[in-house]
Amino acid sequence: MSAVPAPPRVVVLTAEGTPPPANEAALRRLADITVVTREGLARALAGDADRRPAEVLLLWDFFSDALAGAWDAATALRWVHVAAAGVDAVLFPELRASGVRLTNARGVFDRPVAEFVLAAVLAQDKQLHRSEALQRDRRWVHRELRRTRGSTALVVGTGGIGRETARLLRAAGMAVRGAGRTARAEDPDFGTVVPAAELAEHAGWADHLVLAAPLTERTRGLVDARVLAAMPPHGHLVNVGRGPLVDEDALLEALLAGRLAAATLDVFATEPLPPAHPFWAMDEVHVSAHLCGDVEGWREELAAQFEDHLRRWTAGEPLRHEVDKVAGYVRSS
Repeated sequence: MSAVPAPPRVVVLTAEGTPPPANEAALRRLADITVVTREGLARALAGDADRRPAEVLLLWDFFSDALAGAWDAATALRWVHVAAAGVDAVLFPELRASGVRLTNARGVFDRPVAEFVLAAVLAQDKQLHRSEALQRDRRWVHRELRRTRGSTALVVGTGGIGRETARLLRAAGMAVRGAGRTARAEDPDFGTVVPAAELAEHAGWADHLVLAAPLTERTRGLVDARVLAAMPPHGHLVNVGRGPLVDEDALLEALLAGRLAAATLDVFATEPLPPAHPFWAMDEVHVSAHLCGDVEGWREELAAQFEDHLRRWTAGEPLRHEVDKVAGYVRSS
């Protein structure tokens, strides 16, 4: 009689003070689960006399860079799942070079982020931020607003989030193009896709420049002084990707000089945004706390997605949303 295979050994990394996935009980029926914070990661990955080394790591603390410091202990690790769309925090050289598989939360945040972008576009075109400020001052000031229908948006990043954003902006009557690694015509969602490497040559077309790209070696600092200078004076920058996509010093200079009308920023090079940063006090900048995809129920959806991944893993079925560790994102099928 053949022996029943042991359940996979899974380590769940959480942030201090953050509860583990709500479906932890269901996960424990599928695997041998250990929940740890950063300080206990290396020991949990290595195992001990009572538990064998971990095969699977769930980064529930999805911005953590703790795995790099615990890598030497990850002798049996075969799969890492990041409960986020971006995986830049874990793409250190040793992981890239290893045979460890990497998956992410592709699909969970697409619609919520797209809705946030549409809201940012409408708020800018309809001067909602200005109206709120005037209301606080009890001032009645009539203005003319910009028409959203027929305006233009260039969406940088042609993955799931970028595509859902393009579809929603098109539904609002906007003309949309994409910017990605490869230029092409007749894309089903973007129509035209221009090379992201040539962004400065195309940014002048866009009333709204939307950043929804992953952070990679190619995209770091993508929106620099040249791109900002190419944008129209009424232009509006929306960043829902990663803070380092933008040269923030160049953005600050462009806004202060009046060469750019506004920026809606959900992500920053340093998070939380330091209290002394000039962005906080600028009427032209609309700051949110890296929350554009975090709608009600998002943690439960992330937990359910990992449970599905884990069931596939234990059944020997193909994993979904596997990240190309060289490119730094999930390649579209």
